[in-house]
Amino acid sequence: MVSYMLRRLLQLVPVLLGMTIIVFSIIHAIPGDPAETILGEKASKESKQALRLELGLDRPAAVQYFSYLGSLLRGDLGTSIRTKEPIAKEMKPYLAATLELTFVSMLIAVLFGVNAGILSAWRQNSWFDFTSMLIALIGVSMPVFWLGLMEQWLFSLKLQWLPSIGRVDVRDPVEAVTHLYIIDAFIAGRLDQVWTVIKHLILPGIALGTIPMAIIARMTRSSMLEVLRSDFIRTARAKGVSKFFVVYKHAFKNALIPVITVIGLQIGLLLGGAVLTETIFAWPGVGRYIYEAIASRDYPVIQSGILIIAFIFVMINLFVDLLYAAIDPRISYK
Repeated sequence: MVSYMLRRLLQLVPVLLGMTIIVFSIIHAIPGDPAETILGEKASKESKQALRLELGLDRPAAVQYFSYLGSLLRGDLGTSIRTKEPIAKEMKPYLAATLELTFVSMLIAVLFGVNAGILSAWRQNSWFDFTSMLIALIGVSMPVFWLGLMEQWLFSLKLQWLPSIGRVDVRDPVEAVTHLYIIDAFIAGRLDQVWTVIKHLILPGIALGTIPMAIIARMTRSSMLEVLRSDFIRTARAKGVSKFFVVYKHAFKNALIPVITVIGLQIGLLLGGAVLTETIFAWPGVGRYIYEAIASRDYPVIQSGILIIAFIFVMINLFVDLLYAAIDPRISYK
């Protein structure tokens, strides 16, 4: 197991190196001048040239890349062109906001998706099976931005049950320690703030978790149906084991491998694909942070942001691979 982990960690090096090259090449191929974006179109040529010299944008692309790579090896993500702040410090609250939203979204997706898939397989061809799979199909097909706007219209505007934007009530801000507001509110001993943070998470969490929930439900149902037809399930039933234990203890454990794989992939996709949800709900996440950096041609922020998301994605896949052995003892790593 340890040797496998070391091999996988070493495999991260060429993956992340290739990612930096691809991102650097694509970003520098985008038309536009960062100096003009920062100073404005009416800025003089002299001031634009001075800013290019200051930022190192006058140097050849290869020199800029290796300079950036050298900074990464020293643990320095660089400095934002737009704000002049260290990227590692500036990105921390944005990344925490996205992680918090992703966790809530996946909690909703896994809780409802897995159980819907199990019950659909258990009651195959029943009204519950047809209804849940129809809802799953609608969930996969429904645009996130439309669902988010409908949630705001119904639950915020009409019913006024839940807030429509932001992470917390601006009149009572959370004292940031970890920048994960639920944890920070607990640390401060403010249970009222915990409830406020949770209310702000519900609508974007549902909007972002709808598609993963539908995918997990369909995958769980498919995997469960295959396992429920196995000989050992028929043997367990013949021994008089209750249906609940047959389904949840025996069948689900053996159907879990593909479900875990899908969950891991969906977590990675949510980390990098939450831009629409974050925009609709004014959620200050890393997706919006990178989007704003793209609009202002802030190359260091774009490169560092994408690299961090890629690193997290790969680490999630590594964790999922290690879970396989814990779930299925027949799997071993040599």
